[in-house]
Amino acid sequence: MAQQRNRADEMKFSCSVCLDLLKDPVTIACGHNYCKSCIQSHWDIEDQKTSYSCPQCRHTFYTRPDLVKNTMLAELVEELKKTGLQAPPADHCYAGPGDVACDVCTGRKLKASKSCLVCLASYCDQHLQPHYESPSFKKHKLVEASVKLQENICSHHDKLKEIFCRTDQQCICILCSFDDHEGHDTVSAAAERTEKQKELSESRQNIQQRVQNREKDVKELQEEMETINRSADKAVDDSEKIFTELIRLIKKRRSDVKQQIRSRQRTEVNRVKDLQEKLDQEITELKRKDAELEKLSCTEDHTHFLQSYPSLPKLTESTDSPRPNIYCLLYFEDVVATVTAARDEMHAILIETWSLSEPTTRAEFLRYSREITLDPNTANMFLVLSEGNRKITFNDKNVPYPEHSDRFIYISQVLSKDGLTGHCYWEVEMSRFAGVAVAYKSISRSGDFNAYAFGYNKKSWALDCFDVYNFMHDNHNLSISGPKSSRIGVYLDHRAGVLSYYSVSETMTLLHRVQTTFTEPLHAGLFLHGPDGDTAEVCTK
Repeated sequence: MAQQRNRADEMKFSCSVCLDLLKDPVTIACGHNYCKSCIQSHWDIEDQKTSYSCPQCRHTFYTRPDLVKNTMLAELVEELKKTGLQAPPADHCYAGPGDVACDVCTGRKLKASKSCLVCLASYCDQHLQPHYESPSFKKHKLVEASVKLQENICSHHDKLKEIFCRTDQQCICILCSFDDHEGHDTVSAAAERTEKQKELSESRQNIQQRVQNREKDVKELQEEMETINRSADKAVDDSEKIFTELIRLIKKRRSDVKQQIRSRQRTEVNRVKDLQEKLDQEITELKRKDAELEKLSCTEDHTHFLQSYPSLPKLTESTDSPRPNIYCLLYFEDVVATVTAARDEMHAILIETWSLSEPTTRAEFLRYSREITLDPNTANMFLVLSEGNRKITFNDKNVPYPEHSDRFIYISQVLSKDGLTGHCYWEVEMSRFAGVAVAYKSISRSGDFNAYAFGYNKKSWALDCFDVYNFMHDNHNLSISGPKSSRIGVYLDHRAGVLSYYSVSETMTLLHRVQTTFTEPLHAGLFLHGPDGDTAEVCTK
């Protein structure tokens, strides 16, 4: 409490210019007290002007006032000094490099806390008190201390810049409006600020809306990335399971083929062994008979020979000599050929049909080029087909087509005649107000707009090329940046669930890629926004 009282006394007996205890105090006519040297220095600066003012209350004197020493105050200050009061403020209160200094302080200046747009001066906390206490300053505008305060003063007329010249887009003073800016469109700076504030608010709203849109886009991209990651993880897991099952089946089939070959081997070997055994028996029997005949032929007794000869066993007809079973050998060759064919077919499937690598050059894409023919039965009545049903032209005076269940009734779009599966690529040359799409044939033809418009449902994927690229699927819109081109390439790997849109020029620039699972064959789609004469054509090359 004592420190607070001392501080209060210090404020009462301090000079509002130097902020130190009064030295040789003097009183001026408005009643405020200053160090004699401080007020003299202050008025010495104002000698260049036509008036003098009080640093605290800004009371104006048109002649330099005489200074009268305040004897009583001088005595009180001397006694206060003996009590040990420390008048100088802490060092951190003084203005340093980069700080706004108080315009009233003399000597070492304190930091300014506020600037007055009426006084065009900056004040420390102590010199600012009159602006809070005196009714004379009630209408003054205080702002955060600024070093740019002098920018509000006209350098030619030394007046406050309160006028804004819309013709020259600059702030001027009232005298400038009658001088160099005479006849110009001028308003008060406050009025122009109000207008600009409205524009600023609109700009901020626009920026905030764009931020929200971009944050939404970022969120959608994040969701897309998460979907891609989930799909990729699932694809890896499913592929591992499928390949594991495939390997199991191949191993089982390998075992079955091995068993079949060995079984046929055993059968054929046993057959050959049986034949060999019969032949061995026949050879033995023939050798025995040959021995008997040899013995008889060697006898010298003619009577015995003639009596024994009729009883000799008749020689039976010899069986046909066995021939190699060529069908058995062909069987083994057929098995090898079948396994080889299975290997080659599997290799083709793995390398080509299931290839997940997407082409990179236009020449590689064109290897998968498909001839696309548009189906007249699906064409909206405003679309005129030509060039062998590859081109559409918008014409709102076109002769109506006959009714057909496949026709799009309310929107100018058309589907291809044939469904697309496997690897497919095609290019579309179009005017400004057009787009390309793919869709299932089961997409609706009328009814709810979202059910049949390309890109607004789960059965279609569309790239709108009007001014900027926009990809649409299931009523979700994604803005896409990329080089503008009148030719768009569409690549489809139906089995892998890959759909890619490319901007085609000297190079192929990927605009957007979809990774999903297609449950039906897809049909190429084209759509036009109008006006009359707007076209889109499926290219032949």
